Amino acid sequence: MSALLAGLVDDAGLFPPTALDPAEAVARHRRDRAAAHPMHTLRFLVPVGRLEEIRAVLEPDDRLRLGLILSAAGPGDPGARLRAALATVAADDRLETALVEAESAAFGEDPAVAVPAVLAATEGSGVPVFLEPAAPAGIDALLAAADRTGTGAKLRCGGVRADLFPSPAEVAHVLTACARAGVPLKATAGLHHAVRHHDPGTGFTHHGYLNLLLAAARAAADPGDSTGVTAALKTTDADTLARELAALTGPAVTAARALLVSYGSCSTATPVSEARTLLDTV
Repeated sequence: MSALLAGLVDDAGLFPPTALDPAEAVARHRRDRAAAHPMHTLRFLVPVGRLEEIRAVLEPDDRLRLGLILSAAGPGDPGARLRAALATVAADDRLETALVEAESAAFGEDPAVAVPAVLAATEGSGVPVFLEPAAPAGIDALLAAADRTGTGAKLRCGGVRADLFPSPAEVAHVLTACARAGVPLKATAGLHHAVRHHDPGTGFTHHGYLNLLLAAARAAADPGDSTGVTAALKTTDADTLARELAALTGPAVTAARALLVSYGSCSTATPVSEARTLLDTV
């Protein structure tokens, strides 16, 4: 089970609903780096527009591996914003760019235009790039445009509005499409807990990260089985998820994690504590 969970959780403490201020977010990340829990990637996700806020609270001996996040919202040319952020990180000995995540809509509505544009903006950086379609239904056009470029995909699994939560069938479609294309996927937002659940406070039904892992394993094993992938995303039975995940063979675990690279969590403690409780591991 440890291989399935290793390097699963990116630090998204700057993002809602936790939305830590920069000093708090960096302080928590320092503690996580010191603890070095195997579930943590120790990547710190930072919107390009907030990079200077983070730099302002760093100590001289800090060393942060960043995931730079480019949204469609923001002033000026998106390519210029991204290039400037990459240059800023490269010039700061305390920072390293580990990957880039970008909303494809920042570079235009047509993925055939957006994909080359983001690759041009990151040319020479040597970092993986994950592009987020405007909606899950846009994954097919995005993957067609990204064919043979090495670009990954990104899936938004929730947010501050109900319409930002894709259905299990939509998530299954993204997973199976990426599996067929051999494209790695990152996930973000809404994955606050291990198992699919309804949050009475917000009224939203959240996807669980264990559901997503099992769905990725099924998609990697058989990208044509959208029914089985959807069923994995729908289950709310923690015991069922734990049993099926524990039964995965080594090659199945490797294939699942090659498909699902990681996900951004605003809490870095909850994924670990729930894995420990539900899976009797880590």
